[in-house]
Amino acid sequence: MKINVAVAGLGFGSSFAKIFHAHPNVGMVGLFDPDKEVMEKTASELDDVKIYNSFQDILNDSQIDAVHIVSPIPLHEEQTIATLNAGKHCACTVPMAISLEGIRKIVEAKRRSGKNYMMMETTLYTYQFFYIQDMIKNNELGHIQFMRGSHYQDMSGWPSYWMGLPPMYYGTHAIGPMVALSGSRIENVVCFGSGTMDTALHTQYGNPFPVQSALFAFENGMKAEATRTLFETVREYQEGLFIYGSDASFEWGFLDRDDPYVTRFTPVSEGRGKKTATNQVEMPNYAAILPESIQPFTLRDGKFDPLNPHLKGKGGGHHGSHPHMVHEFVMSIVEGRKPWIDEIMGGNITAAGICAHESAMKDGAMVAVPRF
Repeated sequence: MKINVAVAGLGFGSSFAKIFHAHPNVGMVGLFDPDKEVMEKTASELDDVKIYNSFQDILNDSQIDAVHIVSPIPLHEEQTIATLNAGKHCACTVPMAISLEGIRKIVEAKRRSGKNYMMMETTLYTYQFFYIQDMIKNNELGHIQFMRGSHYQDMSGWPSYWMGLPPMYYGTHAIGPMVALSGSRIENVVCFGSGTMDTALHTQYGNPFPVQSALFAFENGMKAEATRTLFETVREYQEGLFIYGSDASFEWGFLDRDDPYVTRFTPVSEGRGKKTATNQVEMPNYAAILPESIQPFTLRDGKFDPLNPHLKGKGGGHHGSHPHMVHEFVMSIVEGRKPWIDEIMGGNITAAGICAHESAMKDGAMVAVPRF
C-alpha cells in the first residue's frame, strides 16, 4: 500500500519532503510553501512532485491522503484542524498548539475525522533516545529516580512570531522524552520564570521571562524538571536529556553534538559510599530499523547544524530523528493504527508547557494539566 503525502512549509520541511519521496510506502509527494522560490528549489531536487499554490489547494485535492504541516507556530492549530476536517491524516511539527483550547479543538477534530494525528517531536527519535530506551529494556538504569530536560537556544533574529514567546510554549523538546520514558502522563506542574529582557519582547504574548524552569509531577509518582531559555541568556545550544537511575545514569554532553555520558557504580570492598565510573559513549546509528531507502537520512557527517537542520545535506537532522518520524507516521496509516505520538501524548507534552507558563505567571502556583 502506498499513500500520497503533501508537505506544507519547506524551510524546515524540505528535509522531510525528501524522506517522504524516498519512502517505499509513499506514492506522490506534494509541496507547498508561500515562498515560491523555496518551493521551486525543493521541487527541483525531487522527481515527480506536485506543486500547490495554496494550503487550501492541498486540502481540496482528493488524491492527497496525508499532510505534514511544517509551518509557523501560530498556524499549527488552524491548519491541523483544517487538515483533519478535510478528511486527511495530519502530522504537525511542534508544538501542537499554543493554548489548551487549541489542543482540545485538535483532539475533537481528530476524533470526528477518524484520521491519524501525529505530533512530530524530534527528541523521541534521536540516537540518544533510542539508546536510553535500550538501557531501560536491558534494566541497566535500575529504578529511574529523576529526570531532567533542557533546551537552551537564542531566538534573536528569527521570524517575528517568535519574539517574546513564553519559553515553555516551545518546551516540547525538553518535556517530550521525559513523558515518553516515564510510562505516565504529567499531572501537574510548578514553574518559575527568571531574568529580564527587553520590554519590547513583552508585548506580543505578555511574557516577561527569558527563562522558565519547571518541576513536573507524573501520575505514577515520578518527578522531573525542565529548563527552557529563548532570549538574552548566553549558553551553547542544547536539547538535553538527563536520566538518573539507581544503577546507572545518562547525561547529555555539554554541546548538543557531544556524545553523552553514562555513569555506573563500581564494586567496592570498603569505605563510605559507592564509587562511580563515567564514560562518554558514542551513539549507534539505529538506521537498521528503517526501510533501506530512507536509512541514509540518519547519517551523521560532522556538519550537522542543530539550529538549521534543514540545511544539512545527506544526513539526519536532529540526531537522525527525521526518517524515524516519517516512517512512524506513514506506517501508522498503512497499518491502520494510531501513531506513537498521538493526540493524547502530544496533548500532554504540549499542555504541560502551556500550564508551566501559567504557573510562572502566578509566581510558581501549582497548575493541573488537563487530560485529553
